[in-house]
Amino acid sequence: MQLGRLTMIAAVLVVPLQGEIKRVERKSLLDSDPTVVYLDQTLKKPIDLQVAKDAPVFSDKEGKQRLGTLKGNQTVRLEAITDKIYRVRGQGTRDGIAGWAAPWAFSSTDPEFVSHLKSLYDRQIQIQNLIARNQVAIGMTLDEVTLSKGKPTKTTTRKTATGESGRWDFIEYEDVKNYVTEVDRATGNTYRRLVSVTRVEKSKSFVEFENDVVTAVEESEDHQAAKSRIIIPPLIFQW
Repeated sequence: MQLGRLTMIAAVLVVPLQGEIKRVERKSLLDSDPTVVYLDQTLKKPIDLQVAKDAPVFSDKEGKQRLGTLKGNQTVRLEAITDKIYRVRGQGTRDGIAGWAAPWAFSSTDPEFVSHLKSLYDRQIQIQNLIARNQVAIGMTLDEVTLSKGKPTKTTTRKTATGESGRWDFIEYEDVKNYVTEVDRATGNTYRRLVSVTRVEKSKSFVEFENDVVTAVEESEDHQAAKSRIIIPPLIFQW
């Protein structure tokens, strides 16, 4: 439904992940692969998996350079994931080891952990792409909105019996320089003189949220309605 220059996106109820989503600056070039989701930058609560049996560990996510063997019957910390392989840190057959291992080597109290991690991976890749383009979508958390758009121009918050809701306003401006053409009396040459600078609204967006999750978005850019975006709702993991 068009609302003037703005496009209203209908509110959609989503379920947040267990544990607040966060993102931090990567500290190493080793953590710079855009096809990898680094869990220390994604979830505040770490994920541990059980090693079901001895498994090969690789230095690369393609599984080409073998590092050694991950011992079975131990708990390891899950550090990063792709849609096909996990990076873990644990005990090898000789000493400590950190690298990539296949999902079949692991077990969890959640019998659907493989499909749930795949869903988490797919969602976070979408989030990373949205943040890279400074865009917002229904289903994002407020932390993710801040990473994408920065701090809001204005905030409105309502506390209710079921939690907290409200709206964040984002307004971007650009400065337009205004000139007049004048003639130099001494030389007869014409020139342009800056007389003022006008701040013009470039774009605006309004983000509505409930309990830290975006439920609706209104936005426009350069006086054109923006295309609506909805991402896969976050999941609740039973680890």
